[in-house]
Amino acid sequence: MRLRNIPRAAGELEAHRAVIKKPQNQRGHWKDIFGNKNPIQIEIGMGKGRFILNMAKEHPDINFVGIERYSSVLLRAIEKYDAEEFYDLENIRFVCMDARNIGDVFAEDEVQKIYLNFSDPWPKARHAKRRLTSAEFLRRYETVLPSGGIVEFKTDNTGLFNFSLEQVKEAGWTLRAFTYDLHHHVEMNNGNIMTEYEEKFSSRGNPINKLVAERK
Repeated sequence: MRLRNIPRAAGELEAHRAVIKKPQNQRGHWKDIFGNKNPIQIEIGMGKGRFILNMAKEHPDINFVGIERYSSVLLRAIEKYDAEEFYDLENIRFVCMDARNIGDVFAEDEVQKIYLNFSDPWPKARHAKRRLTSAEFLRRYETVLPSGGIVEFKTDNTGLFNFSLEQVKEAGWTLRAFTYDLHHHVEMNNGNIMTEYEEKFSSRGNPINKLVAERK
């Protein structure tokens, strides 16, 4: 997701207490950032932050890191975080970075779970490796997830979802669960927190796809 460029974004992110400025320096030391040994879960491409902020609010015993590539988009999430509803959350931090560098920021076994929500479909075939559910990216996730670590992926794009199912198999991961209609799947929809896109698309009657994959 891209927003118009906001010139003040870089400065505001640099000054914000919840934004990690040099995340590569925290590799292997994220528990020090949070001051506890609770499990760490991350969302890659968090957009305006609705999903991860609500996850952090509902699960105070888990530490969350929201990753967003574009500073102008991350600024919107920070503005949401600063709202009274979320401002006292201490179990969430934010990073502005490219997901391709995930292994430079998190150490082996440092992340328990990765959330991918409504990721860019990169529709052209020559861009398939850029998709966050490609086998190439799954291999990157293997560098930070423990054996049995989880990736959860939601999208309204059925073509991308089918591609993702194939990539999970190609990468040798275990497909633990999947559905082409999340909101009518009682078990998988239990405790579901909707993203901005999810609410928008589902309100139009578009079914939401979800898969849960386990690292080999």
